[in-house]
Amino acid sequence: MRNGQTGVGSIVARGLLVAGLLIAAPGLAAAQSCGNGPEGFGRWLENAKAQAAKQGISRGAIDSALAGVSYDTTVIRLDRNQRSFKLSFEQFYARRVGTALVRRAKERLARHKAVFDRVEQQFGVPREIIVAIWGLETNFGADTSGKFSIVRSLATLAYDCRRSAFFTPQFFDAIRIVDRRDMTPEQMRGGWAGEIGQTQFLPSPYIKYAVDFDGDRRRDLVNSVPDILASTANFLKGHGWQRGGSWEPGSANYGVIRDWNRAEVYQRTISVMASKLRSGS
Repeated sequence: MRNGQTGVGSIVARGLLVAGLLIAAPGLAAAQSCGNGPEGFGRWLENAKAQAAKQGISRGAIDSALAGVSYDTTVIRLDRNQRSFKLSFEQFYARRVGTALVRRAKERLARHKAVFDRVEQQFGVPREIIVAIWGLETNFGADTSGKFSIVRSLATLAYDCRRSAFFTPQFFDAIRIVDRRDMTPEQMRGGWAGEIGQTQFLPSPYIKYAVDFDGDRRRDLVNSVPDILASTANFLKGHGWQRGGSWEPGSANYGVIRDWNRAEVYQRTISVMASKLRSGS
């Protein structure tokens, strides 16, 4: 079960959502610019376009990213119907980490050894941690959701009063991704809460931590394995990962895993899966 339905969907997205972080939205007073239904969305969107331009986003990116964007009632229903996650660690680990996932993780470690070597050298994050995250998030890209328009989803959630302050910066950063030409509006498809790519970044972490590691001048977290692995490592490094340190519970690096996902069962699963991959068990 993904996309927040169990409280442990996209790691970066869910980590922030579970934490309930509220980030002030520049230029938009939530009390005056949010709503609880489709009425008023059009006016809000026109105001958002003006605010995006004031933030330095190009008019071309604004127009192309927001062309035809409308209020999405399905996204609101999914946001309202999230269930709390109550599995124990043992139950969660058994459900999410089977022999097939471990086998695929080992195969990825061998197939992309040269990339992992470069990533470890530059960012100091062990390959076992990165591949565990990659597998748990989307089964190495096999389970990536492209059902929802990311811009439409985030516009809807930014307009909705429930968590407008959190989602408004994500909405503007989604348009910035288009402005940077990392993705076209048509390529901006993912989970209902705006998750992007094979390790499920929200737009704001994407803007801050996504890396062009294959040298094509784009940060592609959907199709480029080098970009996916390096960006995930860069997120962890940016949150204080200590090169060569333990990732066992109680360590500083375990605390960094918490910044990736706030659910304790998810943190432990990443840690245990990575340890088993390192030991070869």
